[in-house]
Amino acid sequence: MSIISKEDVKHVAKLAELDFSDSEVEKITPQLDKILGHVANISKVDTAAISPTSHTLEIKNVFREDTVRESLSKEDDHLNAPEEMDGGFKVPKID
Repeated sequence: MSIISKEDVKHVAKLAELDFSDSEVEKITPQLDKILGHVANISKVDTAAISPTSHTLEIKNVFREDTVRESLSKEDDHLNAPEEMDGGFKVPKID
């Protein structure tokens, strides 16, 4: 028994704005049917004893200590600026 029909493939192709020829639909339909069959098999697996996870590995955020330190002076900050204007960086206008 097929899970997906040629009409289903044509409908999904239309929704995805894909234009398949009849020969392409003939080729794609059994391939999609096989894929959907595998998904159906995976859906049969009992996962009741498995807790939901967002990652396969246990991870945690690693944050560095936030410490106050000396910042760049305004003069050092503008050393690589091609142009300055009113104490800031001058950049080209975006239209």
